[in-house]
Amino acid sequence: MFYIYCPYCGEHREEEEFHAKGQAHLARPADPDATSDKEWGNFLYFRSNPRGLHHELWIHAIGCRRFFNIARDTQSYEILETYRIGEKPSVTLTNDTQQA
Repeated sequence: MFYIYCPYCGEHREEEEFHAKGQAHLARPADPDATSDKEWGNFLYFRSNPRGLHHELWIHAIGCRRFFNIARDTQSYEILETYRIGEKPSVTLTNDTQQA
């Protein structure tokens, strides 16, 4: 078991209070009426599944019930940061800490 910091509650809580909801920072098609079925299918069903740094959308289901993002290493399960919806992550693949 690991603990996750909720950026809204301001507390580290047990992982059982949270649920992963998939890849973070997905942009909806700009013009839904002009989007082809193939483009909609790609948006709805195909996600990145990298080895290493991954930005994920989570919900604090048994706490404040708010969505937030997590930057997590998929190899070690280490949570590098949590941040609110609308904020930009400070941990990215271009950071020196991720290229070491």
